[in-house]
Amino acid sequence: MGTSVGAAGTAQSLRPVLRPAEQPTQAAGQMTVVASALRPKLRPENAVPTPTPVTQVASNPGFERWINSFEGRARAQGIRASTLQAAFRGVQYDPDVIRRDRNQSEFTKTIWEYLDSAASDTRIRNGKAALRKHRRKLDAIEARFGVEKEVVVAVWGLESAYGEYRGKNDIIQSLATLAYDGRRGAFFEEQLIAALKILQNGDTSPRNMTGSWAGAMGHTQFIPTSYLAYAVDFTGDGRRDIWSDDPSDALASTAAYLKRFGWIKGQPWGVEVQLPRGFNYAQASRKITKTPGQWARLGVVDMSGRTVPNYGKASILLPAGGQGAAFMIFKNFSVIERYNTADAYVIGVGHLSDRIKGGPSIKANWPRGDRALTFAERKEMQQRLTRAGFSTQGIDGRIGPKTIEAVRAYQRSQGLVQDGYASLSLLKRLR
Repeated sequence: MGTSVGAAGTAQSLRPVLRPAEQPTQAAGQMTVVASALRPKLRPENAVPTPTPVTQVASNPGFERWINSFEGRARAQGIRASTLQAAFRGVQYDPDVIRRDRNQSEFTKTIWEYLDSAASDTRIRNGKAALRKHRRKLDAIEARFGVEKEVVVAVWGLESAYGEYRGKNDIIQSLATLAYDGRRGAFFEEQLIAALKILQNGDTSPRNMTGSWAGAMGHTQFIPTSYLAYAVDFTGDGRRDIWSDDPSDALASTAAYLKRFGWIKGQPWGVEVQLPRGFNYAQASRKITKTPGQWARLGVVDMSGRTVPNYGKASILLPAGGQGAAFMIFKNFSVIERYNTADAYVIGVGHLSDRIKGGPSIKANWPRGDRALTFAERKEMQQRLTRAGFSTQGIDGRIGPKTIEAVRAYQRSQGLVQDGYASLSLLKRLR
């Protein structure tokens, strides 16, 4: 058992008494909502309230031993005994967090289902209202960081429905549970150390540090390491308070984060485009960039038939293959991607920001007769492609660039449209 030195100078166990937890109130290919980037889950569903399950905690001797061994590792990284004592008071193993973590891979949506929620009429209306309400501070944030206020508001809208659903899980309890028993123990232990540093810095108190079951916090759902690196004190009160009902620090922190990764003011994330008949779908790759003028010479134009303005080099993205909308995406797409790597999320933020600004809805039709492949079906597709001689370089159930290239190679061998779209019909053909 580890020991620590309390304020009175006497050696004591980090967990001398167990108490009930103190609970405070991709590129073309099948687009699915899966774990990624800053947060393990996308959040467009937060626009509509969902019942919050009662968190069940449990005594777990292995967890207790893990916490006491963790103490030494935390102390080696500069965490004081007093910080540890305060942070872990009342914390217990939370099986609901593990249940949620292990169910992540099964959550799938098509891109159009995701966008129906991410840029719903309600979310657009609430986003415009939030922009009006906070315009003065958002204008000041935009002036300081050079990130358009509508983009910051869109991130806010997707992450917490404009602050309505910030999460009520005890962050220390969730991260400790995941570090002990989760699929990515080392990652979550790193987040737990970062959370303890936040507490030690005095930005918030242990039981006020609440958020999602996976450790994302505040209005725009920063994970602890990102908070330490990028959060800012915009109000000047000496604390980077992303948990407050006042969203100023959280919104400014989001702008600071996007700016840090190269946001270009005035450049769109992407523009919906029309592809010419006979378009070579192999050109729809993040590896292939051209200026809008060069794309126009190949017949790729905006939805009015005009050349897209020259915002810089761009790629063509087909989130639903050749049967859905096409987008010309610019560098700012990859900047939003630093917040969450799922293409669905980036399109959601980008399109929602456009709609909040008064832009049009997506004009192309989606293949709404299709459904998303399940996790098991995505793995089956990878296995069947690999067995057929089109290796996906691994069987993980994620439709990434290597799987898309394998799909394209298979489509080419079969004389099909080479859009890289991992559809149910393609899986049936492989069978």
